Amino acid sequence: MGPAILITIGVLFLVQQSHWAYHFGRTWPVILLVIGVVKLAEALASDAGHGIQNMPPAGPGVGPQQGSGPGQIPPPPPPPLS
Repeated sequence: MGPAILITIGVLFLVQQSHWAYHFGRTWPVILLVIGVVKLAEALASDAGHGIQNMPPAGPGVGPQQGSGPGQIPPPPPPPLS
């Protein structure tokens, strides 16, 4: 959101310097509109591909069910006691 706010403020100052009929004091609500648009875009954005739940498994025998299914590598035996 920070870059969007900085760009908006820069554009508002550019509009003020271009001698148009708009002044920064009268156009500050544009910042509120930009904040609202950014928040709306964040809420509507897809989260597909983000997070751990969409990651593929690390490989055979890795995870909580280590050695418990067909094709799984069994856990190594415990070391012998001396």
